[in-house]
Amino acid sequence: MEYKDYYKILGVDKDASQAEIKKTYRRLARQYHPDVNPGNKSAEGRFKEINEAHEVLGDPDKRKKYDELGTNWQQWQRTGGDPRGFDWSRWAAGQQPGAGRVHVEYGNLEDLFGGGGGGGFSDFFRNVFGGADPAAYGQQQGRGRDVEHPIDITLEEAFTGTKRVLQLDGKRLEASIPAGVDTGSQVRLAGKGTAGAGFSGDLYLRISVLPHHIFERKGDDLYCQVTVDLYTAVLGGEVPVQTLKGQAMLRIPPETQSGRRFRLRGMGMPVLKSPRNKGDLYAEVRIVVPQSLTGKEKELFSQLAALRNH
Repeated sequence: MEYKDYYKILGVDKDASQAEIKKTYRRLARQYHPDVNPGNKSAEGRFKEINEAHEVLGDPDKRKKYDELGTNWQQWQRTGGDPRGFDWSRWAAGQQPGAGRVHVEYGNLEDLFGGGGGGGFSDFFRNVFGGADPAAYGQQQGRGRDVEHPIDITLEEAFTGTKRVLQLDGKRLEASIPAGVDTGSQVRLAGKGTAGAGFSGDLYLRISVLPHHIFERKGDDLYCQVTVDLYTAVLGGEVPVQTLKGQAMLRIPPETQSGRRFRLRGMGMPVLKSPRNKGDLYAEVRIVVPQSLTGKEKELFSQLAALRNH
């Protein structure tokens, strides 16, 4: 029987925390999910390996048993033992309560347990962690699939937080979207995914923040342009700047050049999960030259040019 290196399959260290294992699993499961890779047998096989590895490493009891087995297996190898002569009998799972329990966070249960793509769990898993047939057990105790749903929101909604009413599978759901979300953020609605025989999966709202006509967003900071007339740029003064909270006044020092950037602290986006903290707003000066000059104005500019040329 082939030994399965679940740490290698997930690409995590043996001292990785449960949170790190779960985070890595979710990332890989999304990457290799059959819905993302239709007809790709290689991705399907990788997806099954990832789910099996998480089933073991994501369960503290199974992980403890697996670590003890791994230590014995490595010692056997270091002594030059033939893998075929390793004593698997002491690690074989009995019919203790919970043996063979399957907890799937991502995936199509039918594919995973052999209904559509074949395979199911490996011989290694079944021998070490339970002899129950994965397909039958998955149908009885399986978790439903996690589902992703795209949501578009405005920058203003991302600034204040907002709500969306969804109609999914004939059900009406109201989702709260927190302040500070950005494109790529996900909002989790526990138990609102596809129903399973045991319990439902989760619904993940995949957020896209629409482009804004004034502001460009970079992380928690915002960038914009502010028009400054020539006289204020030369002599100094104040100009209004639009922010997502309303209008603010920006002091322009004398002899300000076009392209100079000013920072308005705390006028950017709320920090996700810490909305009291905010990024900054950067306003770039764009000097506007006066047009439709009168004869007198042109004369005065000529006098000024002559003074500068002396």
